[in-house]
Amino acid sequence: MGRKNYWFLIVILFAILSIFICTNIPFQLGLDLRGGSQLTLEVKPTEEIPKITSNEIEAVKAVLDRRVNGLGVSDSQLQTVGSKQLLLELPGEQDPTGAAKILGETALLEFRIQKNGTEVQLRDLQTQRNSVESIIKLLEENNNSSQLIKEININKDINRLFEKYNIQSDQILDIDQFNLLRNKINTDIASLFQATPLTGKYLTNAGRRQDQNTNNWEVTLSFNNEGGDLFADLTKSIAGSSRLLGIVIDGISYSEASVGKQFETAGITGGAATISGNFTADDARNLEVQLRGGALPLPIDIIQIRTIGPSLGTQNIRLSLFAGLTGLLFVGIFMILIYKLAGFVAVLALSCYSLFTLSIYSLLPVTLTLPGIAGFILSIGMAVDANVLIFERLKEELRNGNTLIRSIDASFKNAFSSIIDGHLTTLISCISLFYLGTGFVKGFAATLGIGVVLSLFTALTCTKAILKFLMSFQRLRKISNFINPKQIPSPSINVQ
Repeated sequence: MGRKNYWFLIVILFAILSIFICTNIPFQLGLDLRGGSQLTLEVKPTEEIPKITSNEIEAVKAVLDRRVNGLGVSDSQLQTVGSKQLLLELPGEQDPTGAAKILGETALLEFRIQKNGTEVQLRDLQTQRNSVESIIKLLEENNNSSQLIKEININKDINRLFEKYNIQSDQILDIDQFNLLRNKINTDIASLFQATPLTGKYLTNAGRRQDQNTNNWEVTLSFNNEGGDLFADLTKSIAGSSRLLGIVIDGISYSEASVGKQFETAGITGGAATISGNFTADDARNLEVQLRGGALPLPIDIIQIRTIGPSLGTQNIRLSLFAGLTGLLFVGIFMILIYKLAGFVAVLALSCYSLFTLSIYSLLPVTLTLPGIAGFILSIGMAVDANVLIFERLKEELRNGNTLIRSIDASFKNAFSSIIDGHLTTLISCISLFYLGTGFVKGFAATLGIGVVLSLFTALTCTKAILKFLMSFQRLRKISNFINPKQIPSPSINVQ
């Protein structure tokens, strides 16, 4: 077997391997193909940080990245838009409101100690909170029953409580308004506690677990060494007294606990704490995600939420595949009509190119979007362009009277510099778009860039290997299989 046939076998092996990869490793689909949510976030300045710089934006992005990872959303994209906005894409996430709540809250964790002389106020607020929580639990157990809501709405004590916190009570009160009322009460409770040096910046981890006795969920906290020492000193200072330890997040009290007399000597050591606030499993998970991600250094507003349904993503995939296959079909027909056997070789090489490219997309992986598919289809055009240059050179060599094998070798050699120049300039454009562009532009540049590199390999290696293999068959080794017989020059005859 000649060297040319070895190259052909290598191409076949690559093609088989590519088919195996494409069928066993799923493609990573972007928001427009998979469906999901897109959130536009705006970073807001504060009195301490009146001007938002790139450093603040990067700090906010770092926290949001950790929170998104905690949500378990794969292939998310977070990018800067302008000077103070961020665009977050969550493929597959069909609950943008819940995601927005988790991502948008500051999650500033504070450990506070109760102020002196606030025992009566705290007791009254805790009683009010307990009443509201019992109503919330009742509504949850009865699926927000309309009959139950009517009965609650005629309760004068409840109405007075809503009026106290300036919550509109002239409308039907449902579970959402009771949650709002509970937060306002917890905010008042938090105001009865004074700040301490112990905050969420000393956290190393957050988790959740279910209490075996009450079945309520708790959020567990772990501190670094410095945070553990601060927690021990803090609990030691109020151990055995009537003052409580408050755990406050974003100005809302989640838990107030007493510290037993047995901790008067050393405080609570070990660098761990637990927040128990009658959490549901979802509440505990959301709080865990926020605390593990860290507190946002600046507040953010969610100014736009956009949702793309899975059905629209499926339709986009179907239309994109139809457009790509249709384009490939017409290109194949054109190449065969113009270049005959060489055109057929080009179709085989383009098929190999498509397989190689898609397998690379799966392996890296490349997140496919509609612009990314456009980049892939455009790179097919680049691969065709390289074949056109080679085969035009081939026809030119044959018209000059060269033999078929010599013409094939010369065509690849003479077209090489033009192919390299064309691919190199396109690759420079791809690199520029990738580093200077954002979002979908990056996806387009990435797929096009990968395609350009692979099309260069396909044109110079696969096309030549397939063509050389076919030339090993005597019946195919005819000049008329490549150009019109009328264009074949007649041999010159010397008459003496």
